[in-house]
Amino acid sequence: MVKVMALKKAYRIKANKEFQHMFQHGSSFANRQLVLYYIKKSEQTHFRIGLSVGKKIGNAVTRNRIKRHLREAFRELESRVSPVYDLIIIARKPTRRMDYNGVKKSLIHLLSKEKLLSKK
Repeated sequence: MVKVMALKKAYRIKANKEFQHMFQHGSSFANRQLVLYYIKKSEQTHFRIGLSVGKKIGNAVTRNRIKRHLREAFRELESRVSPVYDLIIIARKPTRRMDYNGVKKSLIHLLSKEKLLSKK
């Protein structure tokens, strides 16, 4: 049995105040499936992420599945994501029909377009 490592708590953004600060002062970029907000924090040693999946996307099972896919994609991309950024990912309706690989591909597209992903 393979043990899956979870994304560490230090890598998460949870506080509403931090989300609001990023919405007001951060930069954003979007594709059909996801919206990315990001802000540079040069004193950080690792990136942090906040995930938002609204109720319009589906029931709790669907929303949690999308969040699991996003966390796992970030865990796999951990070494490639620029460490000096806080990131917020907001899922849009098309993500409810996507599998893990689709979510990961969409996330990679967003991060690479905004040059937040190193090429390894």
